[in-house]
Amino acid sequence: MQKGTALVVGATGLTGGNLATYLVTKGWTVYGLSRGGTEQQGVISVSADLLDSEATRQALEGLPVSHVFYCTWVRRDTEKQNVEANSTMMRNLFDALSSDNLVHASLVTGTKQYLGSFETYGSGRIETPFRESEPRVPGDNFYYALEDVLFEAAERHNFSWNVHRPHTVIGYARGNLMNMGTTIAVYASICKATGQPFTFPGSQTQWNALTDMTDAGLLAQQIEWAATMPGAANQAFNTVNGDIFRWRRMWQEIGEYFGLDVAPCPETPEPLESQMADIDSTWRDIAQKHDLVEPDVTRLASWWHTDADLGREQECVNDTTKSRDFGFDGFRETRGAFFNLFERLRAEKIIP
Repeated sequence: MQKGTALVVGATGLTGGNLATYLVTKGWTVYGLSRGGTEQQGVISVSADLLDSEATRQALEGLPVSHVFYCTWVRRDTEKQNVEANSTMMRNLFDALSSDNLVHASLVTGTKQYLGSFETYGSGRIETPFRESEPRVPGDNFYYALEDVLFEAAERHNFSWNVHRPHTVIGYARGNLMNMGTTIAVYASICKATGQPFTFPGSQTQWNALTDMTDAGLLAQQIEWAATMPGAANQAFNTVNGDIFRWRRMWQEIGEYFGLDVAPCPETPEPLESQMADIDSTWRDIAQKHDLVEPDVTRLASWWHTDADLGREQECVNDTTKSRDFGFDGFRETRGAFFNLFERLRAEKIIP
């Protein structure tokens, strides 16, 4: 399989970081773009703020990029502002890159493709499983804006594209604030240290319904596969592990892993953002006692993001038939993905 020169946009994030590492192991030349740069082994660091068109142009000038992997976004106060900021970032990127070498670009979005934006969450299709052929949900959605910029750039510069739609990505990343796996591990560690029960913070619907998730390593595999498999070009693919589960069992198993008493699911959600509002000093004490590398809990856990996922009032299951039909047969057990992440977090002294 011919390898290329990759530009991973958002290389310090959960998806981009794991993708950059994976591509290096597969023999790619990998540039990693982020605002603050990256220190990943084998990745050539590129620093730029994509909202600054001139800085982006200077940072990318002369890079022989053949494949763009776009794994970043910024959050603003309203979805209209999300659309404006995120589409500007992608336009600045493609305006700055030379089209001479560019043959493919991949965009990573997610399940809000079907559920609607932050402002209209849950207003989309209720029936599961979600399929790539579903029509767009009415209203502003920066995922749609990014797709439109990608499609326009691909037509203008004559390169192929893919869109990947994972659901709740879990995996190892330092300083990433949209990582449910690390957030749950930190919460469980706090419960262990304080003696409080391990209480599911979300809705009865999520506790009882079927759901799925995406391991960051599996997502990296699918992204590379689609970008290099000629028959998979110009397609959108759902990306999930391939198994389904109910939180009422997974939560119990995670609690057992950490040696915790698991409380019954409350009748109404008890969001982590409220439960953990005054937990900063407690985590600092835990970090000091166990010689952990990060005493600032706000740099590890994203309470709001995990609350959003676990508080939903509808089932979320994604159909991956299309991906399998095109030839991708990757699979990851979600329970194993969680436990492997927890082991690494312990090994890296991020949790006790």
